[in-house]
Amino acid sequence: MASVTVRGWALCTVCLLNFAFVFISGADFVRFISFRAIYHNITGDTTLCQDSIPWSVALQDSSVLSSLVVDLGLLALFTTQHSLLSWPPVKQALQSVFGALNRTAYCFTTALALQILMRYWQPVTSAPCLWSVRHAPWSIWFPLLCFSLHFLCWAIICSILMLVDYPELLGIKQVYYECLGLGDPLSHKSPHAQRFLSHLRHPVCLELGVVLWLLPALSLDRLLLAGTLSAYLALAHSLDKQDLAYLCVQINSKMQLLAEPHRGVAESADRDNSNHKEK
Repeated sequence: MASVTVRGWALCTVCLLNFAFVFISGADFVRFISFRAIYHNITGDTTLCQDSIPWSVALQDSSVLSSLVVDLGLLALFTTQHSLLSWPPVKQALQSVFGALNRTAYCFTTALALQILMRYWQPVTSAPCLWSVRHAPWSIWFPLLCFSLHFLCWAIICSILMLVDYPELLGIKQVYYECLGLGDPLSHKSPHAQRFLSHLRHPVCLELGVVLWLLPALSLDRLLLAGTLSAYLALAHSLDKQDLAYLCVQINSKMQLLAEPHRGVAESADRDNSNHKEK
């Protein structure tokens, strides 16, 4: 019994440390994707690129090409890690090694790959921007608009993650079920839910697309980042009509659950009013 307790505490400690690392990486990713890109434009003074340099000259610049090669390698590292560890043969092999910590290990390596990408990302500042809002008054107001929409999108993303069993996505629920001897939490879900999650593990494609592309100035390295991640998101999901029907049923059931407390309060108020009239 003592060994089981010690093992449970060890699993919980590893899981909590992983949660802290993933949370920090997520905050850094928000800063990297949104705030770092908009900060240079918030005063209307774009310093991310050089529009005075012709494209023919910029594409022959060794510094531009080397930065793009490094950035492409970092994106290849992230996409390879994210795809390879979710490939069924590799996933089963890791499951036999890590057990309940398999999902935790997947999230940890994903956060680590993101940290490497953000730390070693090479901005391309010696090439023109593909677009840049420079003329007043939009040079001031459009960056503020982008900042507001990015903030709204990140708030929506956090809300969606909370609604789609966030502890299970991070591997916390797997450790909790392991300590209680309940097995894999995914096995307790319905076949429709398991099928839906296998097709759509990250339900934030639209919002992430907005924060990737909606910017006051689009530099060459940002084009590479936004294009690669958008293509990866589009290719990684394979929703069909059956998944859409299941999603609609789940949304309707959750809306009914949210409406039940208000309905109960309204019915109670009606009963009180009727009793008052009878008296």
